[in-house]
Amino acid sequence: MAVKNKRGLGKGLDGLIQNKTTTAAPAAAAAPAGEPLMVELKKIREDKSQPREYFNEDKLQELAESITEHGIIEPLVVTPEGEGYTIVAGERRWRAASLAGLKEVPVIIRKYETPQQKLEEQIIENLQREDLNPIEEAKSFARLKEFVGTDDEVARKVGKSRAAVTNSMRLLRLDERVQQMVIDEKLSMGHARCLLGVEGGDSQYETAQKAFDDQLSVRELEKLVKKMQSPEKPARQKEDLTQYQLQFDEYAGRLTERLGTRVQVSLKDKSSGKLEIDFYSAADFDGLYEKLSRQ
Repeated sequence: MAVKNKRGLGKGLDGLIQNKTTTAAPAAAAAPAGEPLMVELKKIREDKSQPREYFNEDKLQELAESITEHGIIEPLVVTPEGEGYTIVAGERRWRAASLAGLKEVPVIIRKYETPQQKLEEQIIENLQREDLNPIEEAKSFARLKEFVGTDDEVARKVGKSRAAVTNSMRLLRLDERVQQMVIDEKLSMGHARCLLGVEGGDSQYETAQKAFDDQLSVRELEKLVKKMQSPEKPARQKEDLTQYQLQFDEYAGRLTERLGTRVQVSLKDKSSGKLEIDFYSAADFDGLYEKLSRQ
């Protein structure tokens, strides 16, 4: 459950915010910086550039039911914009509050000097809550990279390893239909990484669908992708050597008569093969050596 009912905290917040309700702007002047106050729900709007894009409707309904019973335990973070406020952190709580029929919610108001500062807080807040799906996380890192320039700096900002950040952003190379399957939890991160080895959007999507329909494990999908990367070469049609073998058998028969021992020719193709000459003792070999040397 996304809302944690910390014992005693809800009551404490109620005490903090009871006398700080506002229906007028500017809310920033209604409470000391960092303290929560109540703001009408209709004065708050979502941030269209917010990293999180996907909200599970069933879980939203569960949160709305929890809010109906316990209230909002943790205030939203908002920033002043125009006549109202834009959400920095807490859009899921805001949506659930609307479903629960609340008219106002507790917020903490913050101002940001640059878009980067707001984006960093949004990403970090979502990562700490594990609220982002893998694709949203990858998009967040990519957006932050636009500000800071390198994977290393993104990693430093969000407290992850460079490899984790780089591997996350690689998921954005997947076909959009495959990305949506990851968002819908039809594919795991392991499956998604495997599919990066498939060339072409349509091939990626078809392979992803097969993995989902056939319930392939990550290991099974790895084998399938590897097979696609190195398809078996069609077997070479064996050349008909019959007429050539007959000719070389005739030569072998002449050598058998001349050398006095069995001679056999085995062909690999029409112009190469193996010549076998039998001998049965050291004396036989010496005799053959002498005959061949003379000729």
